Amino acid sequence: MPGPTIPPPAAHEARGLLLGFIGVLIFSLTLPMTRVAVAQLDPWLIGFGRAVLAAIPAAMYLAWRRAPRPLRADWPPLAAVVIGVIVGFPVCSSIGMQTVPASHGAILVGVLPLATALFAAWLGGERPSKAFWLFAVAGSAVVLVFAWRSSGGGFATGDLWLLAAVVLGALGYAEGGRLARTIGGPEVICWALVVSAPLLLAPVAWLAARQTWPVDTTTVLAFGYVTLFSQFLGFFAWYRGLAEGGLARVGQVQLLQVFLTIGFAGL
Repeated sequence: MPGPTIPPPAAHEARGLLLGFIGVLIFSLTLPMTRVAVAQLDPWLIGFGRAVLAAIPAAMYLAWRRAPRPLRADWPPLAAVVIGVIVGFPVCSSIGMQTVPASHGAILVGVLPLATALFAAWLGGERPSKAFWLFAVAGSAVVLVFAWRSSGGGFATGDLWLLAAVVLGALGYAEGGRLARTIGGPEVICWALVVSAPLLLAPVAWLAARQTWPVDTTTVLAFGYVTLFSQFLGFFAWYRGLAEGGLARVGQVQLLQVFLTIGFAGL
């Protein structure tokens, strides 16, 4: 179990919070865009397909940067990133969005910052203060109540899939943020996409063959957003922010995602 980490300098923490907010702003459109895409696309195709397509610019970035291969010690956290944010969160959230509106999905996403902080404490060795935990729990409670009331209340089967997405996403966030401290934020998501693509290529080809084509332009644009921004570019800022500002602290910025997601879902 790693020891407690040294709190980042104030300047790094402020920059980490800013980068974290940029990542959250990008991620806040994920559920609304997924809700649009699942109207015509299979949720499994969305979850796996966005990772396979995002692996193309990821491989180009690694080649351009001449990034060294991950060390042996980097593979366990990298595997957690693949399980959490490459496969788990995209697939579970896509299935959940079949039966609940995007604004309703924001209810369970409201606990993602707290879940990320718990994984950061467990796996990352961070030791936030008691006051931090008090405000983290209070903040999660506030956004959960707000999102629940805004969505008309009640829970559906899709919420169970979204709950699984939250747990897996928090694991991927915490381990990816920890790994970003050594190999860099962009490198974390790029390597995760590249190493997972060969495993996902066959399922994507099979799902694409079963899919009804063509689909309308709105669906293509929605799928393009979750591929390029949600699965790729958003993590450039997010993992760098977690690495610089602290996993638990910057993770709380995601409390804002609930309000942004509900606003974008309305639009």
